[in-house]
Amino acid sequence: MKKVYSDAKSALAGVLKDGMTIMAGGFGLCGMPGVLIEAIRDSGVKNLTCVSNNAGIDGAGLGLLLETRQIRKMIASYVGENKLFAQQYLAGDLEIEFNPQGTLAERMRAGGAGIPAFFTKTGVGTDIAKGKEERVFNGERYIMETGLIADLAVVHAWKGDTEGNLVYRKTARNFNPVMATAARFTVAQVEHLVEPGELDGDHIITPGVYVKRIIQTNAEKRIEQRTVRKRVMA
Repeated sequence: MKKVYSDAKSALAGVLKDGMTIMAGGFGLCGMPGVLIEAIRDSGVKNLTCVSNNAGIDGAGLGLLLETRQIRKMIASYVGENKLFAQQYLAGDLEIEFNPQGTLAERMRAGGAGIPAFFTKTGVGTDIAKGKEERVFNGERYIMETGLIADLAVVHAWKGDTEGNLVYRKTARNFNPVMATAARFTVAQVEHLVEPGELDGDHIITPGVYVKRIIQTNAEKRIEQRTVRKRVMA
């Protein structure tokens, strides 16, 4: 089965459709599958539900899909770096399902593991708990959260082989691994593409069985918040 494609457009061909649910990896701009997101934008697919820790920033990541109003609903935990995200939400143009960050990650992990729901203490007694089933375990209140499964996951990895096995580097190992397992169809972009057997088996985080298609790309690595301090001279 051919998994390697020449570019993002061909890797997503026949997969995208209006109204689908898409998971997009990344923590801020780190580990964000920017090249694949650009291809989703260029396809013109609309009425999307996107699952991501955040929606990138203005002009990058899922922020590109907000600009073109291709996203109908965001399932996310953070909106702080994207003014357009906040504007569309406050204007009632974008539906948002807020999740505590750990809950969001666990919902995806559960979806990938075939677990339909789980109970957590996070959010008990807050707006997050409204409309959710509540139970008491060992004298403590818990709310039920459901697992998340997407039609498509787009992920970014540091290195991958032609069989789809993936290795992530440092902070880019954020939401990408759980998303890769929680979608019916996963497409990965990698910085380095190698042949089978060239990856250390102990370093593989996402087994190739989860990855349907893969591209190699020299993705731009942007700095989300540049902070500097004066050099102390001896």
